[in-house]
Amino acid sequence: MNEDFLRSMKHAFDLLRTQGPREATAEVQRALHGASPKPVEPDAAHDSASPHVAGHHLGAKLREWLDHASARTGSSPGAGTAHARTADATAPGGTFSTHAFSNAAGQRGYKLYVPTSYDETGAPLPLVVMLHGCTQNADDFAAGTRMNALAEQHRLIVVYPNQAQSANPSKCWNWFKPGDQHRDGGEPAVIAGITREVMGLYRIDPARVYVAGLSAGGAMAAVMLDTWPDLYAAAGVHSGLPVGSASDLPSALAAMKGGKRARPATHHRASRPVIVFHGDADATVHPSNGSALVQAFDAAPHPATEAPQVDAPGGGTVRRGSTVKRLRTADGVDAEYWLIHGAGHAWAGGSPSGSYTDPDGPDASEAMLHFFLSHPKR
Repeated sequence: MNEDFLRSMKHAFDLLRTQGPREATAEVQRALHGASPKPVEPDAAHDSASPHVAGHHLGAKLREWLDHASARTGSSPGAGTAHARTADATAPGGTFSTHAFSNAAGQRGYKLYVPTSYDETGAPLPLVVMLHGCTQNADDFAAGTRMNALAEQHRLIVVYPNQAQSANPSKCWNWFKPGDQHRDGGEPAVIAGITREVMGLYRIDPARVYVAGLSAGGAMAAVMLDTWPDLYAAAGVHSGLPVGSASDLPSALAAMKGGKRARPATHHRASRPVIVFHGDADATVHPSNGSALVQAFDAAPHPATEAPQVDAPGGGTVRRGSTVKRLRTADGVDAEYWLIHGAGHAWAGGSPSGSYTDPDGPDASEAMLHFFLSHPKR
């Protein structure tokens, strides 16, 4: 594939973003006939408008062409997409690519996993948004949770927003800052923007869009479900905290240690399903935060069950037991709470190839996906 064709494909993708599917299609046709890219008008090159909804199928195809072209040539694509990574453990056959997003609330990079079974003319797929913990990044979190391998198995797309170190020195999502706890600004607006961008570029079922995270990412997943219930069908919170637990760093540290919260969890009304995992030996985020996440789901509790030892995903036996509670609000919203015995601050059942994982625990990733896919938005 020559450099002129690659430049034309990049240019077509820019046209899709800035002008529309008709102009992008014309550029693709020019490239197929060997013509050089047509220069972009100066005002259009800086236009940050999103692609028209009618062009999302074309956008997915252009993205696929760019990924394959970049992988072959070793060059870096233009705005929005970097070369696909398909040879490492985090990309088990599908496409794992790097992207950049910006809107009025800020800018963040993200990684996107698209399974090999994706068909732009087929049925829409679920989307899972994965928010990493402090000191982690998208690659680390993907490796530790094995979510890309499960995406291949269950036919879903996974997006991993990356927190910027400039926004938090430890790369924590700022779940404790008032400016990052509201729908129309801060990090919730950026994460929702990334989610909607992926929904515009790929065939995503809007009733099956979910958000999950670990630690600070888990706390932010709870914020996302609270602030964007029209976007997300359910959330998974692993070793996280309830919405409104803190309003600054001191109150965040107090809440993490099990102290008084800025806003009692009982004042929070649950509108969407949530699945929670927490280790009862977690010394970083006190286990009381896990139970507080499901306090609103106490209208029709089922008897708690003890999860037995089972075969672990990578072989061997899950050596940690769990108490599993299935709860429901008065108006029928479900929750599931896994208290993992002897577990610390780590993703249960995760792979040792990622940080903050506990291979001895139950498979949190698989359990989350089962819960998610059983709870489409209604």
